[in-house]
Amino acid sequence: MDVHGTVAEGFEPVRKAFVRNFETLGERGAAVTVYRDGQRVVDLWAGAKDVDGGTEGEADGGTDGDGTAPWQRGTAQVVRSATKGVAAAVPLLLHQYGELDLDAPVGHYWPEFKARGKEGVLVRHLLNHRAGLPLLDRPLTPREALDPLRGAEAVAAQAPVWEPGTDHGYHALTYGWLLDELVRRVSGRGADEWIAERIAAPLGLDFWLGLPDAEAGRVGRVGPVEGPEPSGALRARPKRSVTEAYDDPASVTRRAFAAIDPFPDHNDPEFRAVPHPAANGIATADGLARFYASLIGQVDGVRLFDPATVARARAEESAGPDRVLVVGTRFGLGYMLHGGASPFLAPGSFGHPGRGGSLGFADPETGIAFGYVTNGFRRTVTADPRAQALVRAVRSVVLG
Repeated sequence: MDVHGTVAEGFEPVRKAFVRNFETLGERGAAVTVYRDGQRVVDLWAGAKDVDGGTEGEADGGTDGDGTAPWQRGTAQVVRSATKGVAAAVPLLLHQYGELDLDAPVGHYWPEFKARGKEGVLVRHLLNHRAGLPLLDRPLTPREALDPLRGAEAVAAQAPVWEPGTDHGYHALTYGWLLDELVRRVSGRGADEWIAERIAAPLGLDFWLGLPDAEAGRVGRVGPVEGPEPSGALRARPKRSVTEAYDDPASVTRRAFAAIDPFPDHNDPEFRAVPHPAANGIATADGLARFYASLIGQVDGVRLFDPATVARARAEESAGPDRVLVVGTRFGLGYMLHGGASPFLAPGSFGHPGRGGSLGFADPETGIAFGYVTNGFRRTVTADPRAQALVRAVRSVVLG
């Protein structure tokens, strides 16, 4: 396996872990980038751009048309729920600028939302997964999901599954419509426009919510892959309760992940072009890492979050058994926090994984920002073994 890119002195363990992912964990094509104190210290990529190209693209120099084109430094992929971490920055920045009150009822900004017992849902409940709206009684069809305003109408008409504010459960898909419409009502622009103009452009990020036609050639095909059974310290079989929740069509878990039914193909250009802030952001590893680096410090003179907003993002808002994911989870405002279900670098880290593999996070104490993207989706939801191997390698370098 030919690995391309660079690592700063001392970060060689990350390169070794990246190589092992291809050798032992079934990686097809991937990239990892790490920043420390605003400087890039790891930037690696390898394998094939398309998941169905295997890893042969490195050797045969294939082209986009034959499915074996090699991964390049600028190759981007769909990052699924890692999108949520970037999208969460928008309402937090609106609050930082004095334009959004996190403790105001959502209905103050979005009057139609107050229907069916949602008068008490606060803005912070949308971000900490306590709104009680993880599912739709009538899921959207793939065609309906192409209209982001249709999703907003659906969640506005939905009754809460539990009393808002009293419990938490991961809003896997509805999070995107809730956040997008709130941002639209406050700022007059959707989250996609806000991110493009106020986050991606100043930082030069390779991140798109709603993929432009001009960038389509950089994006690889994604798909499911199988990895070897974990062993020893890595063995982690799901509890029976978790398995049953995903298998039961009537469970809150299944219904939350089926808010669009059937879910669109992530490789469909039409779906990629639609902004859905919960699930279809497209990024490079550098785009994710650079974004998180800008939350906790300056990157080429640009910093997004002030210290108070960093503290707000990673202050625990929800913790314990998750009514959707079933396992214990921890959330701040819009971000997952370090814990057993989603290990990051250290207790103060905050970020967001994407179902199937991708991961982005920041750790203010060490100055580390991390981004990992892959074209091979495994059945993991929050703690993919490939991403975790890379995180452990970073931890060994900066924490010993």
